Amino acid sequence: MTGYLGSYATLGLLLLAAVLFFVTAFSANRVLRPRRPADPVGKRTGYECGLDPVGGDWAQMQIRYYVYAYLYVLFAVEAVFLFPWAMVFDRPGFGAVTVTEMGVFVAVVALGILYAWRKRILHWT
Repeated sequence: MTGYLGSYATLGLLLLAAVLFFVTAFSANRVLRPRRPADPVGKRTGYECGLDPVGGDWAQMQIRYYVYAYLYVLFAVEAVFLFPWAMVFDRPGFGAVTVTEMGVFVAVVALGILYAWRKRILHWT
């Protein structure tokens, strides 16, 4: 029974340490921050990429940038699924069913790449 309650005590101490760290960090921020900003007007303006904002806030984006982001996420997730499979590939008991499943998975991803290539989505111009 002591081991069971000891796990809760460890968790409680960890949560207490996290709360203390949080409170200490925010208290130090409040004590060390400047009282008045150097430029009160500049403090309230938008700032991006080191340039002062000029013009309106509306800008059109082309849809192909979203497609690039979507394809990146798709292939990153694919890599996450392929890595564990590659790590256990040489272990005994790795059956034909597993190889077939991964073959189907890689084929579907390859069809996605082929589709994107044929639609010229992966062509940067």
